[in-house]
Amino acid sequence: MKNDADTIIERIEPLFKRVPRTMYHIQCVNNKYDQVYNFFFITQPQHKRPHSIPLHSVHTYDLGYLETVIKAIKQRTQLSIEFTGFMGQRWPVAQKEIQFKKRWDED
Repeated sequence: MKNDADTIIERIEPLFKRVPRTMYHIQCVNNKYDQVYNFFFITQPQHKRPHSIPLHSVHTYDLGYLETVIKAIKQRTQLSIEFTGFMGQRWPVAQKEIQFKKRWDED
């Protein structure tokens, strides 16, 4: 079975087109109800609304495993990663806060 980080990187590469005046980032969402982590690729051309493309779902619901996936993604891409649904949680190894600010649309 392929590694989750490899799958995410493989799916990002054709989507990242390097269009001028376009912002790109990855969003990692903690789905507490299904106990899964969802990854999305967000593109936002200048003066337009953002577009979200689903990349992959990590079904191993463990923060330690997610931390290794995030580290592998950061080593292979320079895109910033936005975390949603992680308020008050810390990485198990680094002991840093995962999400600093609560989004306006979070419950």
